[in-house]
Amino acid sequence: MLAPSSLDLDPMRLVALRGGLGAVPGVRLAGVHAGIKARKRDLALVAFDSPQACASVVTTNDIKAAPIVVSAAHLTTSETMRALVCNSGCANACTGERGIHDASATAKQAAALLGISETQVIVASTGVIGVPLPIDRVQRGLERAAGQLEEGGKSALDAAEAIMTTDRVPKLAAYAFYHDGRKYVVGGIAKGSGMIAPNMATMLAFIATDFPMPKSALQHVLMLSVDESFNMISVDGDMSTNDAVYAFAPVGVYDVPVAGTEAFRRVCLELAQAMVADGEGATKKLEMRVSGARDDSQARILARAVINSNLVKTALYGEDPNWGRIVAAAGAATAGMDPQAWSLDLNGKTWVATGGIEMLSEVEAHRELESSNVCVELKLGLGSGRATAWGCDLSRDYVRINANYRT
Repeated sequence: MLAPSSLDLDPMRLVALRGGLGAVPGVRLAGVHAGIKARKRDLALVAFDSPQACASVVTTNDIKAAPIVVSAAHLTTSETMRALVCNSGCANACTGERGIHDASATAKQAAALLGISETQVIVASTGVIGVPLPIDRVQRGLERAAGQLEEGGKSALDAAEAIMTTDRVPKLAAYAFYHDGRKYVVGGIAKGSGMIAPNMATMLAFIATDFPMPKSALQHVLMLSVDESFNMISVDGDMSTNDAVYAFAPVGVYDVPVAGTEAFRRVCLELAQAMVADGEGATKKLEMRVSGARDDSQARILARAVINSNLVKTALYGEDPNWGRIVAAAGAATAGMDPQAWSLDLNGKTWVATGGIEMLSEVEAHRELESSNVCVELKLGLGSGRATAWGCDLSRDYVRINANYRT
């Protein structure tokens, strides 16, 4: 076998990999049809060969689903995790004591099948709120999933498909990095298509690495990554009861290298952007940049305000160069814009100069908006702060999908 080149061992070089969570050594996955949904895969099981530190970022909604509550208790009780179970088709939210019992029973069944402690299992659910989890089907599905656990991209794809709801495509991402002459991997899978707003979306993401680190370091890296990715996307401005990101790493005492942090960020960013591109009924993706802000905090507030505006989203869908909606959405955030200093770029071209002077004609701006990927930059002229957020248009299909979500 040929020795790796010096380029391959570059500690700052990241290498994109296929397989998502399945690219991470020591992770086995399965995705099966348990019967929660009529035909498609609806139950994913992830097992780790060694004890894992686990970090989490979950929904800020006052109403939290049973699996969020049970998983939080497990993270408090157990120092390490060994498995994760996620079902689609039923959110197990607003289901009272039965919901807590069913989420706990799911963890107990997975633990028995894998020979681990019940409190070493994270549980997650996604789907319709207010419907009891068909626990008998989940438990039978877990038996099949436990027998199908495998490493690699195929099993990760099955698991990614099993957690989908209105998603059109599975979402996977993975990057390799090098540290002290050794290759490590960060990989993940996610679901998310609708009910997505900045500040954690209607989404689930499961990320792992084979780089050993303590839980505190993992939590820090995850928070940084989530803040720049999942907290900077919007499909429709709604937040769910089940949103969660869980990250896993072998327990260790090592500081996370810069390349490792960047690999986490890239995985989260790629998964987040895939959610926006797969937004319910979406035909266009919007990259909203804010530059020249007083600080990054102001830039983040304004970027999120624009991508979360339904008026901006519908104008984007109609390819209507109504730049006033963008400026109005930013101003409505009351974050301290100078009304005389801002300007707008559209796909790298000056759209509206300082003072509200249009530099692109209606026809030219409309032509730019015909692209499936649109980039708008709001320049504030106040300082060096900047931020980027991602959103999508709001189409007729979005209304159709959500008007008939349960039927």
